[in-house]
Amino acid sequence: MAADYYQKNYFDYLAFVFAAEEINNSSELLPNITLGFHLYDSYFHPFFVFGNTISIFTGMDTWVPNYRCKTSGMLAAIIEGLQPEESSQMSNIFKMYHYPQISFISQSLLMSDTAKFPFFYRTVPSELHLCAGIIRLLKHFGWTWVGIIASDDESSLRAIQILREGIEKNGGCIAFIETVSHTQSNIIPTEKISKIVRNICMPSNKVIILYSNAENMFYLPSPVLFPGKVWITKTELHLRYKVEGKFDIKNNTLSFAIVKRKIPSFIKFIQEVNFSLLPSDYDAEQWWRGLCDSQCPKYIKRFCSSDEKLDILPCNIDNIGMNNNVYNAVYALAHALHDMFISGSRNNTTWSREMLKLSDYLPWKLHYYLKNVHFKNNLDEEIFFNENRDLNTGYNIINLVYLPSGVLHREIVGSYNPYASQGQNFIINEKAIVWESTFTQTPPQAKCSESCPPGFRKLTRESEPICCFDCIPCPQGEISNQSDMDNCVKCREDHWPNHKRDTCIPKLIIFLSYEEVLGMALTISSIFFSLINAIILGIFIHYRDTPIVRANNRGISYILLISLMICFLCSLMFIGRPEPVTCILRHTTFGMTFSISLSSILAKTITVVMAFHATKPGSKLRKWMGSRISYTIILSCSLFQFILCLIWLFSAPPFPYHNKQSEIGAILIECNEGSMIAFYCVLGFLGFLASISFITAFLSRNLPDSFNEAKYITFSMLVFCSVWITFIPTYLSTRGKYMVAVEIFAIQASSAGLLGCIFMSKCCIILLRPDMNSRKSVTKNN
Repeated sequence: MAADYYQKNYFDYLAFVFAAEEINNSSELLPNITLGFHLYDSYFHPFFVFGNTISIFTGMDTWVPNYRCKTSGMLAAIIEGLQPEESSQMSNIFKMYHYPQISFISQSLLMSDTAKFPFFYRTVPSELHLCAGIIRLLKHFGWTWVGIIASDDESSLRAIQILREGIEKNGGCIAFIETVSHTQSNIIPTEKISKIVRNICMPSNKVIILYSNAENMFYLPSPVLFPGKVWITKTELHLRYKVEGKFDIKNNTLSFAIVKRKIPSFIKFIQEVNFSLLPSDYDAEQWWRGLCDSQCPKYIKRFCSSDEKLDILPCNIDNIGMNNNVYNAVYALAHALHDMFISGSRNNTTWSREMLKLSDYLPWKLHYYLKNVHFKNNLDEEIFFNENRDLNTGYNIINLVYLPSGVLHREIVGSYNPYASQGQNFIINEKAIVWESTFTQTPPQAKCSESCPPGFRKLTRESEPICCFDCIPCPQGEISNQSDMDNCVKCREDHWPNHKRDTCIPKLIIFLSYEEVLGMALTISSIFFSLINAIILGIFIHYRDTPIVRANNRGISYILLISLMICFLCSLMFIGRPEPVTCILRHTTFGMTFSISLSSILAKTITVVMAFHATKPGSKLRKWMGSRISYTIILSCSLFQFILCLIWLFSAPPFPYHNKQSEIGAILIECNEGSMIAFYCVLGFLGFLASISFITAFLSRNLPDSFNEAKYITFSMLVFCSVWITFIPTYLSTRGKYMVAVEIFAIQASSAGLLGCIFMSKCCIILLRPDMNSRKSVTKNN
């Protein structure tokens, strides 16, 4: 068995030794078999990595490729703690000989490819889950403007791509991406560092992802020195455990770290271990003496002699919790070996000499058992490799905080475990996070543009990232009830946005009501004119036997006055909430009463003309004189209009209609004409009667005074036609309840014109000039 270890990470070394000793002392796991191991130091240099790999296979310090010179102690597998790139390179050598390779360090994304790395296993999760955890953290806090500083190795570049895709999928953007050399031997140029610092210090760049191993951050500016920034790191930073004196260190780092577990009895093993087990070098001695430091926590500090306390270095316990990865790697291999030996024995309780010949099984036969290994370790954890040959472990999210005393405190503020149940796979405790005091808002915000409040939508700026936008108000009829909406949502037809345009409210129902000023004024005018009409009718009835009433065709005058009074009163049906009955009655009543009025006027005009011509000697019109022709005209015209109205009602009758488009933010309840053709036919017939009456009266305006009622009819029809000609463009250009008001006004104005022009002069004579109301005055010639 072989493994590599970091120069100062002696906890991993001791965890390896501790696990091997536990297994060798176990009577249940690999009984009668002793696990041996060789450990090599890579010195972070490819030359030594390759040399140590060859030494593992040859069993000697001399490099002899394709030869194994050591006969005792068969090689079962390689357990390594190399950096991802070195681990990937060595995997090509290991797979040539089909040796299992178990890593307790490498989280490389690329090594999840089991086709390319068929013999690679690891007791740490893949960085694919780390990227997913970082994206979930960004999404939780709403950080959408993020910078990335990463190593330039292939795995990190692939991780950058995954982070970019995930951030953009959640509506975020990348502020900048800077890559640095992933090898310590390459010093980062000053210009590169200056550019990175400029990007970090830009006011809009609040959150920065530092995607690099702690060992590769040596030449980068320390995150704890930048105020007003949040750093998200893929691993815990190697910071001093305690800072003496005045310090200006910012608490602004959230680090992802593989879940740590304390191995039972491991701390006691460290404190009691014989120093001779450690490598015989200066670094090991300094680390060992560092455990005597007074700054060491009590649980790890060991009892030291006075000689050991001389010239000691600060206590270094950064990696003490990571040793369970090494521990699990050793135990996974041991259980796989155990299962392999068990399967080769006919009697599972007997370990024969033949079945202990490792050369019959290793190295290729071990893979099947390693892939299917499944056991509970001493921490009561289920240990098995998934389909990518990773352990199903997750990450803790750690807030690195320097306390007022200067001591570094690592507070676990959350976790991400993709294998946990829904709702438990990502946990964050915001209250436990200690934010830097310079933040004006906690949690701090990281956005290219300020959020668009409800009532506004985002408008992406041209040639800029999608999360750099302006906020514009929602258009008419649309709302946004959440922040940062890309598009506003249309309200339902019967709803309308409120003033802030963040919610839809029911539209205001409007119609011409009796309660409002306009409706009240039109109601009063309608009643007023109808009363005037009734008074005039009463006067004509009271003075029905006087010459002036008799001379003006008394019966037709009564019909005209009654129809005009109904015209005034029918305008009341246009006021109030439209109902099915009122919609049907308002237009048909209006059409019928006006046709009776106009046909009565036409009958009057024709009677005047006939009366003038009948007085001439030998005129044949004498036999047509009388009331019969007048009533025939009125009846026939009214009957024609009645037939038009019946056709209208049976084909497409008027009905109440909720007009949601006419007025902004309101629903206009109006009467839809049903058939516009029928509506205009009714109006057209009224126009026809008015035109005939006007032309006839105009042509007979110069008749003798005794019969010259045609002058008044001419003037009345001129007023009538003027009102309705003006009505048509006004009606078509108005909207809402004012459209109805225009129609009512036209009805009342035209009716009042007829009433005033035809009857007011006669009433004045009847009431004020009774001397003119005589047969002599009426029959007086010019």
